[in-house]
Amino acid sequence: MDVFVLTAFCVTTSINCSQPNTWSLLAALRDNIFNKTDVRPVESLQTPTNISIYFTVFAILDVDEKAQILETALWLELIWNIENLSWDPDECGASSISLPRTSLWIPDIVINEFMDENRAPESYYLYVNNNGVVHDSLPFHVISSCSLDIYTFPFDIQNCTYSFNSYKHNSQDVRLHIGLSVEEMLRDSFEVMETRGEWQLIDLKAIKPQTDYEGISWDTLVFYIVLKRRPTLYVVNLVIPSCFLLAVDLLSFLLPPQSVDRSSFKMTLILGYTVFLLLMNDLLPVTGHNIPLINVFFSICLALMVASLLETILITNVMCGSANYPCLPHWVRVLFLKHLARLVGLETKPTDQKTTATGRPTSKHKKDPSETSIQLTEPGLEELRKMSRDLLAIRQQLGKHLAEDQFMEEWILLGQVIDRLVFGLYVLFISVSFITMLVIWLHWYNQ
Repeated sequence: MDVFVLTAFCVTTSINCSQPNTWSLLAALRDNIFNKTDVRPVESLQTPTNISIYFTVFAILDVDEKAQILETALWLELIWNIENLSWDPDECGASSISLPRTSLWIPDIVINEFMDENRAPESYYLYVNNNGVVHDSLPFHVISSCSLDIYTFPFDIQNCTYSFNSYKHNSQDVRLHIGLSVEEMLRDSFEVMETRGEWQLIDLKAIKPQTDYEGISWDTLVFYIVLKRRPTLYVVNLVIPSCFLLAVDLLSFLLPPQSVDRSSFKMTLILGYTVFLLLMNDLLPVTGHNIPLINVFFSICLALMVASLLETILITNVMCGSANYPCLPHWVRVLFLKHLARLVGLETKPTDQKTTATGRPTSKHKKDPSETSIQLTEPGLEELRKMSRDLLAIRQQLGKHLAEDQFMEEWILLGQVIDRLVFGLYVLFISVSFITMLVIWLHWYNQ
């Protein structure tokens, strides 16, 4: 049977039409090439069939980060030649004709990354030119696997591949070629692109690697589809509100903790930000490979808010509970009230401690020489001694209160120093984090 078919292709060099119309051409083609689909249309099986492949992307339907799937709509073009087939257009009345695909040999070209069946409408016809060149145009609804890297979401660029090869024929039987330059394919895709959604086609690349399997060479065409995400939706709905809430939390340091319940304000802010993240969670991609940088950004924002709340609780405790605290240790007074206070721009008044914690005077009390000259037998001396003891007790009590007030002032001053220090570290950490993430995003987005 194969010998008969090959002989039929060998003897057929040109077909003749009885009349210059379609029916005459169709009858001549039916007698020569129809129903010979069991073998490639070549004179010798040693001759490979050259197939040119190119496509046009006219829709980017979906990119599923969780399932790692790219869904696109393509127009696929396959071009090959039927050897020794030709006719005279003037004699047959047409330079090309559309024929049923089931009547001719069709190459078994597949996309290796295909994850589902082709859901596009079937194409039942193809075109045959008078020189034997066959044009097969196929609509493809491609659901393919793609390794998606969402680290720089929403400023990410994805590079997906379509690998075309014959399912059964090796390179001795079928040779694959790029039928159109990638520049023309990209230009045509831009012209017919129907979708203006989240993803934007920015580039196409193509290579022809040689694949060897068990000592047999297979022709493969690999096309790289480069997509860029449009980040406006995510910047407006995620990044900007987070920056606003973080700015409000930063400005809340201006609220005095003694007169305003700053901790309640910060707790409300954290609660609102948590609800915001829960509502916006559907906009964030989910994948098991890596964590997007924007998730790190949100975690940093939430961590800073929680840290500022804990700092507020500490400062409020220091300032409002200072009456119950003992004297500041000397090293704390030197480190915070002297050096760090100057660093954060907080002026401290020099303390003139004239009393100790017991209320006793720090300077030695010298007796008046006239005291020794008073006679102990004078009337009213006992009353003077009693008054002296009362005055000394009053003085000691006042000294004790003054010392406690001074200790309270030192603790309050310590709280103010810590508050300003944490505020400065807060601003520094935010600036470094934002600049780092911005540089990473811009670097990837401009590649």
